[in-house]
Amino acid sequence: MDTAQRRNRGLNLPASMSETSLQLKTLSSVSPIKLASPLKSMSPRTIANLSPSKSTSACSDRFIPCRSSSRLHTFGLIEKASPVKEGGGGSDAYNRLLKTELFGTDFGSGDFGSGGVRGAGSPISPSKNMLRFKTEQHSSGPNSPYSPSILGQDSVGSGEAATPPKPPRKVPKTPHKVLDAPSLQDDFYLNLVDWSSQNVLAVGLGTCVYLWSASNSKVTKLCDLGPNDSVCSVQWTREGSYISVGTSLGQVQVWDGTQCKRLRTMSGHQTRAGVLAWSSRILSSGSRDRNILQHDLRVPSDYISKLIGHKSEVCGLKWSHDDRELASGGNDNQLLVWNQHSQQPILRLTEHTAAVKAITWSPHQNGLLASGGGTADRCIRFWNTTSGNQLNSVDTGSQVCNLAWSKNVNEIVSTHGYSQNQIMVWKYPTMSKVATLTGHGLRVLYLAMSPDGQTIVTGAGDETLRFWNVFPSVKTPAQVKETGLWSLGRTQIR
Repeated sequence: MDTAQRRNRGLNLPASMSETSLQLKTLSSVSPIKLASPLKSMSPRTIANLSPSKSTSACSDRFIPCRSSSRLHTFGLIEKASPVKEGGGGSDAYNRLLKTELFGTDFGSGDFGSGGVRGAGSPISPSKNMLRFKTEQHSSGPNSPYSPSILGQDSVGSGEAATPPKPPRKVPKTPHKVLDAPSLQDDFYLNLVDWSSQNVLAVGLGTCVYLWSASNSKVTKLCDLGPNDSVCSVQWTREGSYISVGTSLGQVQVWDGTQCKRLRTMSGHQTRAGVLAWSSRILSSGSRDRNILQHDLRVPSDYISKLIGHKSEVCGLKWSHDDRELASGGNDNQLLVWNQHSQQPILRLTEHTAAVKAITWSPHQNGLLASGGGTADRCIRFWNTTSGNQLNSVDTGSQVCNLAWSKNVNEIVSTHGYSQNQIMVWKYPTMSKVATLTGHGLRVLYLAMSPDGQTIVTGAGDETLRFWNVFPSVKTPAQVKETGLWSLGRTQIR
């Protein structure tokens, strides 16, 4: 048949295809199909699909599957009956939930049991598409086991709503124990409270140092410096066996805390030694004479080196946990960082605008240092001592007297003076407030932490020591219990 004849018949076929290859046949029992438009407006594939004969096969260049005749059981999509195992009743619900997440709620809710009747809404039905581009609204409620979860695409926008936020940790607002501490001085530059790793609290009261055992509440008088001297600082060794005492005359004494026996007295300062800090082997002392002395008990000399860098009284000292760096703060508003070998500071940080007494190192990250400024500054600042950069600064609204970093969780506790006299717990690094505690009548100048890291003790010029449960334990980060280690009450430390 030539091209002119094909055009007259209304067919536009390639030259390589004959008219007989279309195999257009009609059954005698079926009435002819009437077309509303000429055949020349349709493609050959459309003409082939118009044939109602089931025995007719059409030739095409692509295979288009018909989902109504798909046999999904050959692909393992049909749930097969399996022997029920003892205690395995939850597997069926898990399988249905998994299918719901992958194929939608209709698949999960249909009856696909072996030999069962398929539901009308199943993906096997020709009225539904198993693979669909349009996200449909599920009819299942939020409490249904087949409701969308964070695993599915439908829950991308509602992932946070599906998972309830963790409730904030509850911190008791009142101290569980209060000790009277007569003659506890209201002096910002002194450090008169420390808690040993053997659970013994040391407090400097006037000319005496008292030891209070947290295990049995026993009070022991360690020493009395006499009428011409007074206690300016106390600091336990990391092992908790020995305690150092700084005096107003500039001496540094070392005592055996168990036998209450003085082991050594070291001189070198011209005036009071208001702050002490132990590393593994070295005892550092800071004084109003602006110097920092390094003492080594293994050598006979009073000190092995002198660090000169501050222009006013040294009131803050703290060794890093790896003993590599010593941070010092002074009344000259400077924060200096020294290494264990240098005689000059490796960092001189001058962003504070008031005295820097509060210093703490992070036990969770090396080289992370926090410092707090006095009344004119009121800020807690965070530093990377490796790079020397300031990482963050938070205005607390009042004088920062002390800082302590929890070893159990990544949180910081700060004590404050003018004008609110509060105790604050912060979550690092967001610095969101976990709790604000009040109770002291004057500036909260002293802070120490229990060896288990759960309890802190605070001291103020109101001559009281208050014990607070603020941090969770290491193993069970649950809510801190209201009942403490000791019964609620008020006793005297001497």
